[in-house]
Amino acid sequence: MKDSLASSFEKIYGCKAEVFAQAPGRIEFIGNHTDYNAGFTMGVAIDKVVMVALSKRTDRKICFASIKSGEVVEIDMDNIERQKREYNWVNYPLGVFKFLLDAGLEAKTGFNMLDMSNLPAGAGLSSSAAIELSSAFAMSELYGFNADLKTKVRIGRKCENHFVGMPCGILDQGVSGFGKKDALVFIDCKSEDFSNAPLPSTCKFWLFNSTKKHALVDGMYEARHNECMEASNVLSGGDSRLLREFSIEDLESKKAELSENAYKRAKHVIEENSRVLSAKEALANGDIQMVGKLLVQSHKSSQMLFENSCEELDFLVDEIIKNKNVYGARLSGGGFGGAVMALTNENFGTEDAQEIEKAYASKFGKKPMVFTCSAGDGAKLV
Repeated sequence: MKDSLASSFEKIYGCKAEVFAQAPGRIEFIGNHTDYNAGFTMGVAIDKVVMVALSKRTDRKICFASIKSGEVVEIDMDNIERQKREYNWVNYPLGVFKFLLDAGLEAKTGFNMLDMSNLPAGAGLSSSAAIELSSAFAMSELYGFNADLKTKVRIGRKCENHFVGMPCGILDQGVSGFGKKDALVFIDCKSEDFSNAPLPSTCKFWLFNSTKKHALVDGMYEARHNECMEASNVLSGGDSRLLREFSIEDLESKKAELSENAYKRAKHVIEENSRVLSAKEALANGDIQMVGKLLVQSHKSSQMLFENSCEELDFLVDEIIKNKNVYGARLSGGGFGGAVMALTNENFGTEDAQEIEKAYASKFGKKPMVFTCSAGDGAKLV
């Protein structure tokens, strides 16, 4: 991949790349809608990446190109502004550069940049976080800026929130940055502490994308957020503590003061935080069967309490967990459509996936998009 990127870079820019970096896509493993409630979550960095190549220029232009289009977008580094319409893909590396400058990176001249990816398109693997983290690594190296990993992760999230304009939590960038081969990333969203939890190398991940579009634009994501805030406000007596701080006993004692929806959302979040901690403990003990059970419990909670699943996702989970080589499965990400993640042993193969594809197609008249991956390393220079 690096050789191909280097060759393409030289063809497009007429010079050799000086720095290469890569960062992986991610899958949310367990911890659904816990991030903005200051809770716990776990994700996995996968063995599919975005790779970038950079070289310095002699003027104050910054140039971006992608293998997908080959078109070069040129920007004056003294006038960095959010790009619109057909050039909005540039905002991810451009925003990272802007916030690196704000953090103290010194750049007397601009740069050329080219990216390529082997992440499956449209699979909900956060290619945006991968381009942000790979850009942060490459730009820091190119200009000799000494930023630690957590700083790069925070700059990636800041770019996404305040330059691109997507209100994501720390999961995507944190997992892409702190990923490790044969391990998961555990995140305390309150302290923004990151650690790794071991995963047997025989474990595989399969993603079954329902191809049903996320309906987040319809306000359901915002509604869930507001219901969580309603619950935390009642539980805290208005002192700004979030759901992370409360137990099921606390919730039950205030049930009469809550709307039905706020109660259900809070119950999911509080129990989901417990499931994340239990999954971390089970992984440390090598108890993958227990991890699988927790994944299914997580999905059922999303289905019944948080109500961010849908018929397609529920069907996929029910079909997948019938297979003896599957430890567990759950919706992954915001919900209301999107994908199901399955944790399997190494004996689960293409024929097993095809059986699930057939059952889904028979029910819904279309096949899910399916691919497999393993846990890979986080962002790094290459």
